[in-house]
Amino acid sequence: MMKVTQTAPSATVSKSDFYSHITRVKQAVDKVASYVCILIVGLMTLLVTWQVASRYLLNSPSAVSEVLARYLFIWLVLIGGAYVFGLREHMAITFMRDKMPRKLRLSLEIIGELATSVFALLVLTIGGYIGMSRQMAQLDSALQIPIGIIYIAIPLSGAMTLFYCLYNQYGLFRKFSSKQD
Repeated sequence: MMKVTQTAPSATVSKSDFYSHITRVKQAVDKVASYVCILIVGLMTLLVTWQVASRYLLNSPSAVSEVLARYLFIWLVLIGGAYVFGLREHMAITFMRDKMPRKLRLSLEIIGELATSVFALLVLTIGGYIGMSRQMAQLDSALQIPIGIIYIAIPLSGAMTLFYCLYNQYGLFRKFSSKQD
């Protein structure tokens, strides 16, 4: 008689599996954010071109295109800022930090990511959500949409920044705990 043994799948996921999974999620968020930014820039280009053409060629400036371009610019700054932060390509003065020993440098980077996480959570995500919720009843005069729709970019960029911070912190902790000096 042949005995068949089945091994149960492990309930715990190894650290490298978790990191590779979260890296794939980050890459998907990066891709969506980059496409959203590209789309916004394209729309802004069309709106501003129409604004200039209607103002100078038709002598009838379009108020809607001007307001919409302004709101899209706000979205571009917030979403693009979170995206660039996730790529770790934001402005930083690293001269002093780069001269420090590896463990101290990583510790300072972790503290910086933690401070940014707190800001992203409290001010952008929670505060932005509260502000957005309070503005849902007020309509924009030109577009006739709730102002809260425009404010959605604040908690969205906060959530993206928080995700990127947590991802970066996990990577920094992995580097910190590695044996390399």
